[in-house]
Amino acid sequence: MRKKERAKIILKKLNELYPEPPIPLMHSDEFTLLVAVVLSAQSTDKKVNEITPDLFKAASNPALMYKLGKEKIYTYIKQLGLSRQKAKNIYLLSEKLIREFNHQVPSCFEHLESLPGVGHKTASVIMSQCFGIPTFPVDTHIHRLAQRWELTNGTSVLKTEQDLKLLFPKPYWNKLHLQIIFYGREYCTARGCNGMICPLCKELFPNRKNPIVTRKA
Repeated sequence: MRKKERAKIILKKLNELYPEPPIPLMHSDEFTLLVAVVLSAQSTDKKVNEITPDLFKAASNPALMYKLGKEKIYTYIKQLGLSRQKAKNIYLLSEKLIREFNHQVPSCFEHLESLPGVGHKTASVIMSQCFGIPTFPVDTHIHRLAQRWELTNGTSVLKTEQDLKLLFPKPYWNKLHLQIIFYGREYCTARGCNGMICPLCKELFPNRKNPIVTRKA
């Protein structure tokens, strides 16, 4: 079975399982989603969703977040990994949004990636989910599953993104990003599947004999 054929099967199955996948991070607008995505680095969405309600109640926009200050931000997010650096980044990105972008989250990659703590993946999520621009953010779930499904060789996250964009039609990218994440959490987890156990892995590779060892993102 060729990659394009596998991609069609994957797309059909994921559309059946997750026809309207929600954004897993709690937010109310572009700014709160940006903060939540920054906080999610090396942390679970579940943990981020546990701490952000109190943070956003205190500071739901750049001005209030900047006024809160680094130390106070830290007190809200200290349960997360890299919390000191994340507090600093959120404080500094809030300041930059105020000074350079009129308190608004910018809608282009160049400006988003100029913000402290915002890399290509975070910018891709914001472009996709806030502004509807077709992107394909690749997180650890997507990077792992793309290798198990032999859609990429896994040499880098950027390479995985490029390979997936070539295989799947552009109008599906934004939804598919979320669908693969949900499938990875429910069926094809890091420890629960080795490329031979979950329904899609078995359907795509019924004759696979050896477990797939994936490269980390």
